[in-house]
Amino acid sequence: MNTESDAHVIERLTGQILPALPLSATNDQMVDLSSLSGRTVVYAYPRTAEPGLPSPDGWDEIPGAKGCTPQSCSFRDHAVELRAVGVENLYGLSSQTTDYQKEAAERLHLPFALLSDADHRFKEAMAMPDFEAGGMRLFKRLTMVIDDGKITRVFYPVDDPAADAENVLKWCGENPR
Repeated sequence: MNTESDAHVIERLTGQILPALPLSATNDQMVDLSSLSGRTVVYAYPRTAEPGLPSPDGWDEIPGAKGCTPQSCSFRDHAVELRAVGVENLYGLSSQTTDYQKEAAERLHLPFALLSDADHRFKEAMAMPDFEAGGMRLFKRLTMVIDDGKITRVFYPVDDPAADAENVLKWCGENPR
């Protein structure tokens, strides 16, 4: 489990150039975030729950674990506004498999793809913060604004997942490319 301070995570990730690692997407494409031109927003989240199945033991007590669905729905609800302030690409990112993510993307009516880092290559290459729960290694919740393959802003920690998209929208509107 990563115990790095919040400020250090932000400082370390900001300015990083993304590695060339294609990620499987729920739209059946492979996405290499390092090769995308323009502004991209990627929100990393721990996991979406499978309907009808319980969360791992102690899930509700893990800081930042709850809120994946409200966060995704917030980005869904603000996707048009984000595009209007120059966000050309929007993705969610988790360590769940693409097949697992497809159910959530369809159920939540997401107008953007979710990316899978099930093999943890991206998370490890970026040294992104993570935690373990229920035998799973999961992303800690954070959001990156990426301009032409380089991280220009990191939102971490994301204490209110439902407000994440609004915070990103505000920042992007105040900080055009």
